[in-house]
Amino acid sequence: MAGPLRREQQRAASIVRVLALYRPLLDAYVIEFFTEDLWARLPPSWQAALADVPAPRLAAALLQPAATTVTAVWPLSLLAFKATAQALAFPRHHHRRRHRRRLPCQSAALPPLLRKHVKPKKQHEIRRLGQVVKRLSQAAGCDRVVDVGSGQGHLSRFLAFGLGLPVTAVEGDGRLVEAAERFDRELLRELRKAQARGAQVPLFPRGPRHVAGRLDPRAPWLDELLPPEPGPPAGPPNPLGSRGPERVLLTGLHACGDLSVALLRHFARSPHVAALTSVACCYMKLSTRPASPATSPALGYPLSAWVAGLPGHALSYKAREAACHALEDYAGRLRADSGALRTHCYRAVLETLIRAADPSKKRLAVQTVNKAHALSFPEYAQLGLPRVGLDPAAFQLDSEAVRAMLRQGQRVVAFFSLALLLAPLVETLILLDRLLYLREQGFQCALIPLFDPRFSPRNLVLVAAKCPLGPVLSALDEDSGDDEDSGDDEDSGDDEDVAPPGGSPPSCPQAEPSTEEQSQG
Repeated sequence: MAGPLRREQQRAASIVRVLALYRPLLDAYVIEFFTEDLWARLPPSWQAALADVPAPRLAAALLQPAATTVTAVWPLSLLAFKATAQALAFPRHHHRRRHRRRLPCQSAALPPLLRKHVKPKKQHEIRRLGQVVKRLSQAAGCDRVVDVGSGQGHLSRFLAFGLGLPVTAVEGDGRLVEAAERFDRELLRELRKAQARGAQVPLFPRGPRHVAGRLDPRAPWLDELLPPEPGPPAGPPNPLGSRGPERVLLTGLHACGDLSVALLRHFARSPHVAALTSVACCYMKLSTRPASPATSPALGYPLSAWVAGLPGHALSYKAREAACHALEDYAGRLRADSGALRTHCYRAVLETLIRAADPSKKRLAVQTVNKAHALSFPEYAQLGLPRVGLDPAAFQLDSEAVRAMLRQGQRVVAFFSLALLLAPLVETLILLDRLLYLREQGFQCALIPLFDPRFSPRNLVLVAAKCPLGPVLSALDEDSGDDEDSGDDEDSGDDEDVAPPGGSPPSCPQAEPSTEEQSQG
């Protein structure tokens, strides 16, 4: 393990040095493009090379692999920036997985009863992660899978009904637990009907056990879960607590912020947790400093002793938020020269007008303006200014100064693309920190690009076990060539992100934010 550990330590140190070098770019908010004169932060040679580059050529030259042909002559420093960022980031495609021209619609390998209520993206994720969980559970001799942050139970349902694994699903939102139990009952009814008709349905008759409760991300270990929200004042028993000789595999599919870190801590500290699969998201929600000076620092980042000891390892909220963006999705918008790209410039101009009227109003949340790219800027501003308490009638929305800023739209997109090139480096550093945390304690672990990143941007799964991982990883490498998703457009029923009665949509902040949301960040 000394070899991989040393290579990972060197990689983390190199990323920290690179991020420190480009921190003014990484921490910049594109909505401040004009108010902070962000274009002037770039070297003059970069400004000259990027000033008038069309979006499709920007995608080919900047965000695509280094082998892409570039027709223009770029400064060596800019080429080195791109090459370094791409070389240090974790690969996001499996080397043996063949590429599809179209994204998967429905997973043909999932029985129809398991597709209901599940969007194609989630079908793709639960199918691929389920294969990993099953193989790892068998290799580690686990008696049960505990799915933390299980939401409406889609992964737990597939593991239990589809793969026959004993599953406990833990979710902190009581409304989502109710929805998950309702979906389980619905599936069982349909399964019994099909069996009564004599149909052969490849499902197991036992569903997951649902528990409403929350793991405390800052606690080293608990015998009881925190109560759900909403829920009773006392929490239920922790399914990861002392339960005799039972061996548990702990999994979390896009566990938010510190919750994914809590899974790692429980794996490291509990003798009952024999294996772990973790797909993270919402890096901006990670705790990066103690809640108070009196509390012990159980931080979400840094987690490992190595990264914590690197000078300049700190990551700003902006940097961590950028790591949640979807590079492949944005490159597709550039290639298509999407009209939605102009919203970056719209929001930056709007920020200039807002601060000119009231300097105290900085980076205020302007909620997404629907189809903003289809509007003229005055129409966009008429909708946006009231959302920050300003009267549009007090502004000259078609002045020469406004038009001059709007003519710089390509520069705004180019600047945002440069900053986005650093996003995979930030994600790599955060995940390397977790990998090193486990390696420092002697555990076997690996990071695998499991999902298609065009479809599921947070596609890296951290796999760890208290047993040899080699056979499992070899088997997964063989599985990687399987193409289980089809273009079948069969109706999959209701979407997964329908809010429970009386609640807001249950999903976390989107990993692939809209252009308007990106331009606010």
